[in-house]
Amino acid sequence: QDGPQRKKRKSEVAEEDKQLDILAIGTAVGSILLYSTVKGELQSKLDGGHDSRVNCVRWHQDNGCLYSCSEDKHIVEWNTQTCKVKCKWKGDNSSVTCLCISPDGKMLLSAGRTIKLWDLETKEVYRHFTGHATSVSSLMFTTVKPMNESIPFDGITGLYFLSGAIHDRLLSVWYVRSDRKEKNAVMSFAVTDEPIFVDLTVSEVKEEPVKLAVVCRDGQLHLFEHILNGYCKKPLTSNCTIQIATPGNDGDSTPKPVPILAAAFCTDKQSLLLVYGNTSQPVIEKVSLNTSESHICLVRDIQKVLSLKTEAALTKVKTPVVNSDTKVLVPGIPGHSTAVKTPASGKEKKKNKRKPGEAEESIEERLGALDIDVSKVKTPGGLPQTDSFAVLLVQGLESNDAEILNKVLNTRKENIVKNTVARMPIYAVIPLLHELTKRLQGNPYSASLMVRWLKSVFTLHASYLSTLPDLIPQLGMLYQLMESRVKTLQKLSRLHGRLFILVSQVAASETVQEVPEVNQTAKLVYEDESSEEEGSDDEMIADKDSDENWDEDEEKEEQSDEQDMTVEKEINGDSDLEPENESEEE
Repeated sequence: QDGPQRKKRKSEVAEEDKQLDILAIGTAVGSILLYSTVKGELQSKLDGGHDSRVNCVRWHQDNGCLYSCSEDKHIVEWNTQTCKVKCKWKGDNSSVTCLCISPDGKMLLSAGRTIKLWDLETKEVYRHFTGHATSVSSLMFTTVKPMNESIPFDGITGLYFLSGAIHDRLLSVWYVRSDRKEKNAVMSFAVTDEPIFVDLTVSEVKEEPVKLAVVCRDGQLHLFEHILNGYCKKPLTSNCTIQIATPGNDGDSTPKPVPILAAAFCTDKQSLLLVYGNTSQPVIEKVSLNTSESHICLVRDIQKVLSLKTEAALTKVKTPVVNSDTKVLVPGIPGHSTAVKTPASGKEKKKNKRKPGEAEESIEERLGALDIDVSKVKTPGGLPQTDSFAVLLVQGLESNDAEILNKVLNTRKENIVKNTVARMPIYAVIPLLHELTKRLQGNPYSASLMVRWLKSVFTLHASYLSTLPDLIPQLGMLYQLMESRVKTLQKLSRLHGRLFILVSQVAASETVQEVPEVNQTAKLVYEDESSEEEGSDDEMIADKDSDENWDEDEEKEEQSDEQDMTVEKEINGDSDLEPENESEEE
């Protein structure tokens, strides 16, 4: 500060700002997107490094380089200024799923199932670690200095790091030794389910414990506090478990758990930022820690928060003040857009308003009124609207009203079934499947109607159903039912074929018997006698002529033979034959 300060150029300042606000996003096709959070737009795209899905990206804390690993088994070092590959090398024999850069920036941890420590200068493996049975999902260093201060520090030896894997309920801690002998974990932390988010406070001093926050797939948050001082055989359990639940109102509704999505330590290392609720609309809250209790349950009315957000975003219709347990369907809620008659005069408006002294309408009356209104509303074609069908269906499923469900589910129009299933809310899909399963077990006539609904549900909501973790037990009964019915299909089709042949043969024989016999005898015969006699005479004459012609032909042949013979004799000088001999020859 005392000496003369050099003014920074504008370009240098801009470059520093750019490095701070860039978000790197790995994609499934192998490219990496650099997104500017300040500008709110895509800044550049890194291509040509990976052939397959990018699993992890990490910024280098000093030089601004970006490291990425992929399903194609390679690790790539990127120059983000030129958007080109700086270096690429094979990281594992299988896909590389996670990366972490050492505190001094000279080493890189990579993991598929086994964990490797790389020297970033030479790109050679410095140490091997055993790793996990499944793919590693998280890697991070827990210390920045070795606990044994007497040994000279080379930047990596003596440090601890943490790893977690998918479907693994143990988080392992590894120690980087000076020799290559020990490759196994020195200690482990046990949690209730697969870890999905891990955050920790780095231990900078020897006596300072490492604080670890692990969010599990079951929605719980486990807090650990431990001084890393060598080998520990048994897995360590959490010092504190945090859960969030909704309040149970008036003893009627039971409290429901609210999943915690992520957690991060604040800079003071005493308070936590919790992210909980729905992934599309998460709630972020700062909570101060009290680890003296082993189990903490935070009560949060998340439904109120989410419903207020939804109402403010989608509609400006004022809802009436009612009890918290009642459900009132009003125009403006998504999926409910039935035609509402606007009051014609001011008198009607006054009638609708409830005075403070009057008793409130019961739920039954409201539902009845809603049912009547929906049945009166008709489209020009004469059928109720599909969105009113969707509302009725949800209402019937929630109240378990057989009359409403029969009215909706017994419809035969394919387009109404499809539109109703498309417009119904997601949370009603599973109750509808249970109701359809129950009805499929009834008489075959209702089953033929229910199959149409099943087909529409599976085609329109397949993506939602595939995300449910407990889908197999949910649909087990339906699957068994379909299997038992399909087993008899082959026998039934054979029987159907035989019956069809029999019926067709019987029908054919009946049609043959019904055909009247045609009388083959001629009704009128006309005989012309003269023509027959003439014809017979002609035939006789023709026969005689033919006989005479035959005789004449024979005589002519004999005469020609005689002439030939006389000519030969004249030539041979035998003409002086006696007349007797001549006659003999003839």
